[in-house]
Amino acid sequence: MNKTALYQAHIDLGAKMVPFAGFEMPVSYAGIKQEHAAVRERVGMFDVSHMGEFFVSGPKAAALIDYVTSNDVTKLTPGKAQYSCFPNETGGIVDDLIVYMIAQNEYMLVVNGACMDKDWEWVSKHNAQFGAELVNRTNEYSLMAVQGPNASAVLQKLTEVDLSTIPFYSFTIGAFGGVSNVIISNTGYTGSGGFEIYVLNENAIDIWNKILEAGKDQGIEPCGLGCRDTLRLEMGYCLYGNDITNETSPLEAGLGWITKLTKESDFVNKQYFIDQKAKGVERKLVAIEILEKGIPRNGYDLEDEAGNKIGFVTSGTQSPSLDKAIALGYVMVGHSAVDTEVYVNIRNKAIKGRVVRLPFYK
Repeated sequence: MNKTALYQAHIDLGAKMVPFAGFEMPVSYAGIKQEHAAVRERVGMFDVSHMGEFFVSGPKAAALIDYVTSNDVTKLTPGKAQYSCFPNETGGIVDDLIVYMIAQNEYMLVVNGACMDKDWEWVSKHNAQFGAELVNRTNEYSLMAVQGPNASAVLQKLTEVDLSTIPFYSFTIGAFGGVSNVIISNTGYTGSGGFEIYVLNENAIDIWNKILEAGKDQGIEPCGLGCRDTLRLEMGYCLYGNDITNETSPLEAGLGWITKLTKESDFVNKQYFIDQKAKGVERKLVAIEILEKGIPRNGYDLEDEAGNKIGFVTSGTQSPSLDKAIALGYVMVGHSAVDTEVYVNIRNKAIKGRVVRLPFYK
C-alpha cells in the first residue's frame, strides 16, 4: 500500500488505518461520531493526499479540458474552480473532479485517488488530438482539508492572505505557515465550510502540525475518512464508486447542472446526453429518510409497497447530526417524487422510508 507524506503523523496520533484508493489512510482517530461533531460544531482536519493533481497548460489546455469534461471551462477565470465530470463514451462517468484555473492557459485537475490511473489514461488518450502539456504531479503534493465553522479563524493565524476574500469555489496561491506558493482553496465536501491546503510533500508534516497547534483553542480534531463520508452524505454529495460510476449518467445523478449541453464546444458523448435529456431518464438518484429501525447500505434493494424492486441503495448511514438513517439510491422515475414511500430490503425485511429533498442536514 502507498503511504501519504502524513502517514507517520497519523500513526503518532493513534489513527485507525485502513486501505483506501491504494493508500493506507486514517478512517478515524477518536471515533467517527466525535470527529463528525467536531466538523459540524468547531473544526476538523483531514488528510486527503490520496487525491490526484494533474496540471494542464499551453495554448490547447482549455480546449482539451472543455472536451473531456461536461462543464463549461470557458466560464472560469484565474482563481476560480469548477465542479465537473469526465463523461465516458457509453453514457456513464469516468470520474468527477474539480477544475482549477491557475492562470491563462494553466489549469489543475483534482481527481479521485481511486480513479487516478484510469483518469490519467483517459485525459492522455484524448490529449493526442489536442497537444496540451500534461503533467501528473500527484506524487509531489499533499492535501489537507480543514473544515468547520471555526476553520477560517484557525487558518488565518498562519497566513497574511485574507481568507474572507476567497469565496466558495475560489482559491488563491500565497504564503501559508511559512511556506510559499501554497494553494488555499475553498471548495469543501462537508457542508460546514472551510478550506483545502495544497502543499509539497516536504512541507506536509510541518504544516499539519502548525494547523493542529493553531487550532487548539478552537477545539480542532484530526478527522478520518469515516466521518468525511457521513458528513458528505448528510449533504447529499455524490461519492464516485457509489452514487456515480461508469454506468450512471450525470443526468440520472442530478448532475445536469454540471452537464452543459448548450455550450458551443463539443465534449465526449455530448449527443448521447442531449438525446437522453430530450427522451427523459428512466431512473433518478434520490434522497431517502428511513422511518423505521435499520441502516441501509450500498447495494441493498429498494422496493415498492408490494415488494417489487424499484431500485437500489448507493450510499447509506446512520446520520450523526440527525440521529436517523439516511440513504441515496436510484429508483425508477415513477417513484422519485418527494414524499414517495419506498422500502429498503434489509436482511429480507422491508424497512419503510420516504423520498426527501436534499440536503438531509440543513
